[in-house]
Amino acid sequence: MNAITPDALQEQAPDATQSAVAALEEDIVFGRLHPRERLTEDELMARFGMKRHAVRQVLADLELLGVVEKRRNVGAVVRAFSVREVMELYALRAVLEVHAASQIPLPVPEPRLAALMAVQREHDAAVADGDARRVFRSNQRFHREFFGLLDNAVLGQAIEEYARRTHPIRFGSLVTAGHRERARQEHWTMIQALRDGDRDALMVVCRDHLLPSRDAYLASQQAFSQTNGAYLAHPALA
Repeated sequence: MNAITPDALQEQAPDATQSAVAALEEDIVFGRLHPRERLTEDELMARFGMKRHAVRQVLADLELLGVVEKRRNVGAVVRAFSVREVMELYALRAVLEVHAASQIPLPVPEPRLAALMAVQREHDAAVADGDARRVFRSNQRFHREFFGLLDNAVLGQAIEEYARRTHPIRFGSLVTAGHRERARQEHWTMIQALRDGDRDALMVVCRDHLLPSRDAYLASQQAFSQTNGAYLAHPALA
């Protein structure tokens, strides 16, 4: 996995606070920071060369994004999701995204389809290079362009909001080559369905596209619970 350079971060955010938020969000997404891991102000001040008030703003922003939570007498920790929360979040995402697929106007104008394909080629290159950070960011751009085909800005905003809320859940599907390749192929299946005007196929792939990240997180939490002598009671994990 490639290191995140200051120049690369600057491309994503115009100031130090936003750059720190982006770097920590990526650390969480890629599993460099683990669920329940504590984020201390002093360590963040040293890492980013920031004042305490700025670090507190970073933590507040991460909390708003849903990737960090604050606990009494503990402070800020990377958010851990229960099995029920994971299932509910992904069920809601499925409702939103499959409904969106049912509403995208077909046929898609050729210039819009070409723009989506151009973004996907960036994703192809990132997957081929094994660059997890570029995979993550180009995947975000693909889905933003894809759901931008909607004539419903409110639905598009809801989809983006709940996709962001599941960022900490997605590390299992980003760090493995097989999951990245599956996502890449499914993006092209979406594009082909748009080209063919095949709404049924589009809705199916949008639903199935969500499953690997959900299932990888649940599997990792099952392994964690077994290692620590806990049990996550859910039929999917039995």
